[in-house]
Amino acid sequence: MKLSKLLATRKIIIQHANLANLAYSYFTLKRLADRVAHAGLRGRVKLRTADAANDRYWAALTALEGNQSVIEEHFSDEDIMDLADAVAFAIEGEFEEITFRLDEMTEAFVNPLRLILNQAGITIDLDQPLPHEAG
Repeated sequence: MKLSKLLATRKIIIQHANLANLAYSYFTLKRLADRVAHAGLRGRVKLRTADAANDRYWAALTALEGNQSVIEEHFSDEDIMDLADAVAFAIEGEFEEITFRLDEMTEAFVNPLRLILNQAGITIDLDQPLPHEAG
């Protein structure tokens, strides 16, 4: 590929990368929100991002209402890291901590991302697994 052609397509590549990140955030949040709904989880939680400068190497999800053990039963460390990354895309910025209700994840995070994706002309087709999860 020629450098001139790569530079000419730079803007569209950046737009596609942004849409891909929004789509993955949507997929992650939808999957976790569906899990929350299926398990009947409710109540306020605090999500804190990882912060190596403060010796916090993993994101944390803390129950502010209800039992912490229920959170730990339904969310792995990787789920919480994915949640933190996806929420950052959903709110369009970095955060140190955010408080929300588990039972309102769809309204707070999933639906706004779905709207952005729809406005960009993206068709939501989550009936099939992601390509890297198939077969």
